Amino acid sequence: PEGRQGPMVRTLASYAEYYARWAQGWERQALLRARAIAGDTGLGEEFTALIDPLRYPEGGVDLHELRELRRIKARVESERLPRGVPATHHLKLGGGGLADVEWTAQLLQLQHAHARPELQVTGTLDALAAAAEAKLISAADTTSLARAWELATRLRNANVLATGRLSGARIDQLPAERSALVRVSRLLGYPAGHADDLEQDWMRAARHARKVMEDVFYG
Repeated sequence: PEGRQGPMVRTLASYAEYYARWAQGWERQALLRARAIAGDTGLGEEFTALIDPLRYPEGGVDLHELRELRRIKARVESERLPRGVPATHHLKLGGGGLADVEWTAQLLQLQHAHARPELQVTGTLDALAAAAEAKLISAADTTSLARAWELATRLRNANVLATGRLSGARIDQLPAERSALVRVSRLLGYPAGHADDLEQDWMRAARHARKVMEDVFYG
């Protein structure tokens, strides 16, 4: 909380006070990914109990919070996409990319997880599966979102292997250079001479996922 201006370590009481007084909608959203992975198990459980009412709010998000989430998402789309990179080729921030899928799943959690405990999960695909099981989203739309998320993730992993780097602008992009696209396509199991198929598969998956995202998130 409070970014660079806040303390590096807080007591549970301090967290409780902060969230009670200043928590905003996007902070609820960020907490959807929170889980204890190491350290004191009891402390992790206490913190989880503290944040559950925030990230799984009774009654879901109100209209004001929904509008704010939509405003932030639109701002991310317009401001964070790197210059010179086609939106269709950015695996994270482009239409139908990872961010679109994750924000869609997280909105469903914010709206319904209090009443549907099966949505109280930290993984994107798990959240989508739970939402589909609860009939909050159609099986076809869930498949479209999951397919784009999985392909984007596989592409990013292949970019890491192809470049030898764990991070950087190229990791989040469908390769623009022909040689790089060929290398990535081969890493993903495409036959020689079929690099264009990978590009077409991504464009199709992203297009379908973007349509679902617009219907669910902005609809």
